[in-house]
Amino acid sequence: MTWFPLVALVLGPVLLVEALLARYEVMLYTAGWRSPGADLPPGVPYARGAGPDRPPAAYLVYLDGIGKRRFTDTRDGGQLVKALIAAAPDLRVLGQVQPYSPLAAPLADRPVWVRIRRHAGLLLFLHNVMQIFVAADRRYRPLYNRAVGAQIAGQLRRAGYRPDSGVPVVLLSYSGGAQVATGAVAELHAQLGAPLLLITLGGFHNGANDLTRAPLHLHQLTSAHDRIERVGAWLFPQRWPLLRGSGWNRARRAGKITVHRLDPATHLGRRSYISPHTRRPDGRSHLEHTTDTVLALVRTVTAADGPP
Repeated sequence: MTWFPLVALVLGPVLLVEALLARYEVMLYTAGWRSPGADLPPGVPYARGAGPDRPPAAYLVYLDGIGKRRFTDTRDGGQLVKALIAAAPDLRVLGQVQPYSPLAAPLADRPVWVRIRRHAGLLLFLHNVMQIFVAADRRYRPLYNRAVGAQIAGQLRRAGYRPDSGVPVVLLSYSGGAQVATGAVAELHAQLGAPLLLITLGGFHNGANDLTRAPLHLHQLTSAHDRIERVGAWLFPQRWPLLRGSGWNRARRAGKITVHRLDPATHLGRRSYISPHTRRPDGRSHLEHTTDTVLALVRTVTAADGPP
């Protein structure tokens, strides 16, 4: 165990600095000193899937895990997005939203972080982890929710969404993206008046955000083998059944949350929810099973005779 003091000595100051800097973006946004970026780089579309020549059955916004640091998808997230588009070309899919940047500024595109990534790539993950805790902090949560909710609403408009059109918006979030998705609900409903369906995949969130009003439903995709999601459910008191007044528990009592088991998938690795390598007993990969499950849930709000 002689390595532990060394790791603590190295990571301790780094985590302290990150904890202090993590609030920087949301405070700049709140003070009005910086505005979120709106334009995407050349070659990055505002949406994929259903083209502008035909109205989509729904808009699906994918909010990635802590590996998200560019406008393009992470490796695992990209596989899921591609599988969804291939299986449901009638959806219009957005994957460019920056869940861990209130200013919509990709971390890997900032000059100082480009240098850091070459020498200490782990810091990019630590930065995004700290952003999750800022988004969960009761002092900053309303500001963070408003900032990222406005970012998502702006990207949806650029992708062709018309406010109050009644077209469903699906927020599909993986891991820490669930904190952002549950927080963006109020701002999205205020700006777009959209019917909202939330799907969390191994969701890591604090359960404090109010889900009883705007969302149609929240589907929690989880597994008994997902240790990271279990840590979140244990870490945040708002997820504990005893705190009946929390946003999460009020939504549960209102029948707004349905749990779907994806056992034996794990959060990460070759047996993860998004792994194309490991096969389930029915012959499908975990990626195929997750894709089929997500699309079955999306169809409950896109089918003409389906439930609202």
